[in-house]
Amino acid sequence: MADPGSEGTIRVLLADEGYLESLRELIDGQRELSVVGTATNGLNAIELVDELSPDAAVLDLHMPLLDGVSTVARLRRDHPSLCLIALTGDAAPALHRAAKESGADDVLLKTELVEALFERLTASRT
Repeated sequence: MADPGSEGTIRVLLADEGYLESLRELIDGQRELSVVGTATNGLNAIELVDELSPDAAVLDLHMPLLDGVSTVARLRRDHPSLCLIALTGDAAPALHRAAKESGADDVLLKTELVEALFERLTASRT
């Protein structure tokens, strides 16, 4: 059985409280990427990953109900091959380290988002 994204597009779930529309436009504007769902909190992100089986998830580290670090840890445990990208506006090294230790494949600052996110998501294909 083929991987859901192997036919040409990388299926991405977005979880962010404030930047969902901007992220969606950015990702949907790339022919290799497709947004398959959005969440505004960590619990909803986990439920949607379980339901939709995306290839990648882009998660804000500061979400309500369940923070991004805890969400990353749960998703990594339950979906070990899922590409997990953490986003934050916070440059604190301790937060970035916690996200990586919890299982994030990468942590990106929202200020460097456009270029870095596209590169990291397309690299998940290889």
